[in-house]
Amino acid sequence: MHDTITGAVFKEMLLFGAVSVTAAKQSVNDLNVFPVPDGDTGTNMSLTIQTAATELKKKEPKTVEEVSSIAANAMLRGARGNSGVILSLLFRGVSKSFKGLYEADGCMFAAALQEGVAAAYNAVMKPAEGTILTVSRLAADAAMHAAEENNSVEYVLEHAIRQGEETLKETVNMNPVLKRAGVVDAGGKGFLIILNGMLSSLRGEKLPELSENGETRDKADFAQVGDEDITFTFDTVFIVRTKGNPNLQPYREYLNSIGDSIVISEGDDMFKVHVHTDIPGDALNAAQQYGILEVAKVENMRIQQEDMAAGRKTISADELEDDDMADGYVGSAGVAPAEPEERKPYGFIAVCAGDGLAAVFRDMGVDGVISGGQTMNPSTESILKEIERANADTVFVLPNNKNIIMAAQQCVGLTNKNIVVIPTTTVPQGISAMMAVDLDGDAASIEAAMLDAAQHVTTAQITYAARDSEFDGAEIHEGDFLALLGGKLFGVDKSISVLLEKLSDVAKEQNAEFINVFYGEDVDPAEAEHDASCFSDKLPSAEVSVLSGGQPVYYYIISFE
Repeated sequence: MHDTITGAVFKEMLLFGAVSVTAAKQSVNDLNVFPVPDGDTGTNMSLTIQTAATELKKKEPKTVEEVSSIAANAMLRGARGNSGVILSLLFRGVSKSFKGLYEADGCMFAAALQEGVAAAYNAVMKPAEGTILTVSRLAADAAMHAAEENNSVEYVLEHAIRQGEETLKETVNMNPVLKRAGVVDAGGKGFLIILNGMLSSLRGEKLPELSENGETRDKADFAQVGDEDITFTFDTVFIVRTKGNPNLQPYREYLNSIGDSIVISEGDDMFKVHVHTDIPGDALNAAQQYGILEVAKVENMRIQQEDMAAGRKTISADELEDDDMADGYVGSAGVAPAEPEERKPYGFIAVCAGDGLAAVFRDMGVDGVISGGQTMNPSTESILKEIERANADTVFVLPNNKNIIMAAQQCVGLTNKNIVVIPTTTVPQGISAMMAVDLDGDAASIEAAMLDAAQHVTTAQITYAARDSEFDGAEIHEGDFLALLGGKLFGVDKSISVLLEKLSDVAKEQNAEFINVFYGEDVDPAEAEHDASCFSDKLPSAEVSVLSGGQPVYYYIISFE
């Protein structure tokens, strides 16, 4: 039995936990109460912890402090959805507790679990019982009691899992929504899968390797690697001549927000940068506040990947030597920094899916649009990158989805900019909030106006059931059309027209004056005009607009005001 764990052992535990939840993510997704095709819990937790696994595989940390710090920082930026954010907070607390430790015993491990729970509870404004919070809290309590009996990490983890599984069974009775649906909490289930994976690692079980089709390979096959596997396009290397020794930490943090694989080598009167990024010009431009840009080389890694897949020789920018740069060599893809634009007091970032919706936000003055929402919740890092790109001191963020709000809020403190998250849960709320912006006001008055506007719009959505389910006495079959009103299930039917008729009755009851109907990518424009006519028929004096949203998953997104 493992009484203590070293950094190497803890690393393997986390890698095993990441693989375990990734393998079981669909079973966790299936526990989600609403059967809508959304960014589900299992997917979000898997993607979040995989960011930690990716970073850990690049390094050989020797202490539990190093391992927990790497994992916590990666998950902070890679957190997706509410479940992913809470998972990252649990491991952030673990990292705090492991600070200064070379290895950990059972008592230390139990204390770390307790610290993780505290971090998660402190970040959630209204903790609900019967969730991952409850499961993790009672598991951590059991860990503390177990540590008093036997100061062994393995013993402590066994008892934490045992209590966690007992608590998970009870979540169906703790949460009214779960009780109506007859399922246990998905987040709690995902967390226990990770802990079980960590225990399997301690017991010496072999770490499985995952690939897209579930098979493993002995070596990499570059022909199977596509553009989607390359996070950033340009491998960028350059030298900046300086006067004195400037503090480059803010620049390191900026580079981390727009790229990865960052290495900065400092000399007496210069520094050399290596970074992978999609915006090399921005990296070069920002560097000039510390000195004079001397030489640069930028290469396209996607083209390099194509060459490798075809068996052709390719040259990496990593092969660029300082001597080459000192001789004045600049690659053919060298990028000249853009002229800096005048900084604005306020910037705006919105999350949405669909070209039409993105165009609406851009027309309203939004600086950046992040593709996301249903089916894929953007990570904290994705949101942070758009915040950094916005050339403004204060940036307002519109998540436009309840499962993205926490990820957006995690950006606060990761940048020197003032970030204001407007907790919009739907795209229509985000649009109404933008319409209320008065750039002549101060940040507080703009925030208040946006919040007020978002609260006065009613949102309806029509999508389909991704799986069989039962909710509030309604039997739902895969493929049925679902109408949501204010985020709650409103109706189920085999016909979209029937659901639209019922929603038009709601609009009439509310005496709606303005109705916007955004149709999705799978809806024909003529069909959309026909379907939306029920609103004009019921409310002849209302202004009804039928617009192409281009959104996936949702056939219609409708706002009443």
